[in-house]
Amino acid sequence: MTLVTITDPRSPAAEAYRTLRTNLSFFSLDQPLHSLVVTSPAAGEGKSSAVANLAVTMAQSGRRTILVDCDLRRPSLHEQFGLSMAPGLTNLVLEGLTELPLQPTGVENLWLLSSGPTPPNPADFLGASRMDRVLAQLGEVADIVLFDAPPVVAAADAAILGAKVDGVLLVIQAGRTRRDQPLRVALALLAGLGLALLAHYIDPTVRDRAELERLRLPILGTIPRERGEGSRFQVPGSREERSSPGP
Repeated sequence: MTLVTITDPRSPAAEAYRTLRTNLSFFSLDQPLHSLVVTSPAAGEGKSSAVANLAVTMAQSGRRTILVDCDLRRPSLHEQFGLSMAPGLTNLVLEGLTELPLQPTGVENLWLLSSGPTPPNPADFLGASRMDRVLAQLGEVADIVLFDAPPVVAAADAAILGAKVDGVLLVIQAGRTRRDQPLRVALALLAGLGLALLAHYIDPTVRDRAELERLRLPILGTIPRERGEGSRFQVPGSREERSSPGP
């Protein structure tokens, strides 16, 4: 997974993420987005890379942005930024921490709330009333909160979390999500939620676009293949050198 918005900010992929940021703003003019879940129909479609890059562009626009790793089954955002997995979200909820354990990412205006240790039942954890209080707490200190959630078909986590936020962004890798597989199931599971759609085009063949348009789903952005795919962004300096969380 690559933070192309940092490593190659002038690339077509980085520009596509900035376009996505703008499109999200126009898409929600009547009800501005303050919280957004990013998920995918199945694993391996690029959702974690997409939410991390989107968070960077949000922060670069001057919005106080918090990125939360709610993929408690396969957390990865802390690795992308070279940070610790704990303390994180589960510590905050289960241990009753009085302060948000936010970690500065090295990107101005962007903080990470990592996953923390994996709970026994992530779906029950995300649906608990304590989680509602955490969401309210995050909303008080950030302009926008972005949540990385597990794939929709794999677990109920994304649908549970999606019901608590302003919108859901579904990341689809063109040429990979087959028409007879998770896409329609994912849409059924997310029915009733505010659904925005990002088509993540790793493959130049845009075979899924026509189907999505027939389903009357808004395609808010297309992300081209990233050069150097697979590299990881490392924040300059040690953890001790970074400033303490600001929100």
